[in-house]
Amino acid sequence: MAAVKGLRINSTQKLVLGYLAVIFIGAALLSLPVATRDGNSVGMINALFTSTSAVCVTGLVTVDTGTTYSLFGQIVILLLIQTGGLGFMTIASLAFLLVRKRITLSERLIIKESLNQDRTAGLVRLVRRVLLLTFILEGAGLILLSTRFIPFYGVEKGLYFSLFHAVSAFCNAGFDLIGNFQSLAPFRNDAVVNFTVMGLIVLGGLGFVVITDIWRKRSLKKLDLHSKAVLKMTAILVLAGAALFYIMESGNPATLGADDVNGASRVMGAFFQSVTVRTAGFNTVAQPSMALASKLGVMLLMFIGASPASTGGGIKTTTAYVVFKTAFAVMRGRDEVNMFGRRLARDVVMRSVGILTLAFAIVFGSSLVVLIAEAGTNKPFQSIVFEVFSAFGTVGLSDGITPTLAPLSKLMIIITMFAGRLGPLTLTMAFARRLHSAAGKIRYPEDRLMVG
Repeated sequence: MAAVKGLRINSTQKLVLGYLAVIFIGAALLSLPVATRDGNSVGMINALFTSTSAVCVTGLVTVDTGTTYSLFGQIVILLLIQTGGLGFMTIASLAFLLVRKRITLSERLIIKESLNQDRTAGLVRLVRRVLLLTFILEGAGLILLSTRFIPFYGVEKGLYFSLFHAVSAFCNAGFDLIGNFQSLAPFRNDAVVNFTVMGLIVLGGLGFVVITDIWRKRSLKKLDLHSKAVLKMTAILVLAGAALFYIMESGNPATLGADDVNGASRVMGAFFQSVTVRTAGFNTVAQPSMALASKLGVMLLMFIGASPASTGGGIKTTTAYVVFKTAFAVMRGRDEVNMFGRRLARDVVMRSVGILTLAFAIVFGSSLVVLIAEAGTNKPFQSIVFEVFSAFGTVGLSDGITPTLAPLSKLMIIITMFAGRLGPLTLTMAFARRLHSAAGKIRYPEDRLMVG
């Protein structure tokens, strides 16, 4: 632990401060005139918003990435996305490994917090696997996307676009270079682009622990409890979301029911929407034109988000799974929460309920502030709430109101993106004062309280 003016900074606080440092460095670079095509600075607020969105792998933007930022600015955004997706300590560990610098215990503790691990043993080996898997999967995405982008954009631009979108997809960032806020809409009927991006999003959203567990064991039966819960919940969310979007949007001429979208493309579009709304933020259909029921489903999926130790945000799939299983246990009159033949520890259940409660508080509070800041602007209620859910889930989808948000609203969305990426419990633990006293060990008499 480091001491600063008598204060001891723990690993959680160092993690938060590290992300803040990367965000502000990125904002400073993006605010430079050289970062834009026309040589005019986008301003500190827009630069801070973009940097936060990139580091928190969200994808919400106040200015169009493809048409506003120069090659320098786009490369800065790409590096911020990669740093945010892997975690700044994973990137730092790569630098340490390259120069053969020993990773200290203090640095291992930050890596442990960043990758959501319970112990420090084997962390360097895990970091090596994370880096190797990332570069292999992003490389594979680059190759597949280049088969479509090179014929469309030419060799040089096609390879660059393939690299940018492969990294953005695997890191669940949702940034694109297509231009004019189109995202991947021009490629909505292209199976290679759709399935490549979906594959990268899903793999990035599963979490590095799950991917390495699958890689090592190569058998679903032998997987850890965490991996089984993540895979089951991910499959349920993807299938349920795809069914909802297909039912609700197939007859909508502004989305999946458009004349140029055939039957197979409608199914593909429904799955793409289901996959991307949980954490990624790419889109192939116009979000503002979706039915209200679809938007409600999107907000639920965004709120749940990806899985722990992944490149996405939200309360996480395992948290939602534990809360659902706890509710079912209560309805059945059981005192224990069981899954896959295992009994969950009490602290896991309490942590999950705490995360859910804090997340609702963050989303509600942020929505209230933005609604107040946007009073009199005639922005629809659902569009503002949709924006907040997207920020917390680090998704990046929008009803098109992001560029016109008031400065206070942008700052609130920045805070919400940061909270969604690090997690409400991590931020609470980082900023809450720890009370080291005997009072914390006292057990009070048990009593009853009427609830429900």
